[in-house]
Amino acid sequence: MQDTETRLDCRRSVNDTIAAYPETLAVFDLFGVDSCCGGGLSVEDAASRASLDATALCAALEEAVRQARG
Repeated sequence: MQDTETRLDCRRSVNDTIAAYPETLAVFDLFGVDSCCGGGLSVEDAASRASLDATALCAALEEAVRQARG
């Protein structure tokens, strides 16, 4: 069974993701994704703009939520 609580929609904006899951801010910082200037972009688009692997970023975000919510 899939844990829907930690399944993030990486098509949502960076700022929406942070608002819904504040624990993801540290992951965005670690990956160098700026929530100020790039906050309106989707997580996928922000990763692309920063030449990051969007799948890896989304997985790290999901893991942060999983750990924070036990």
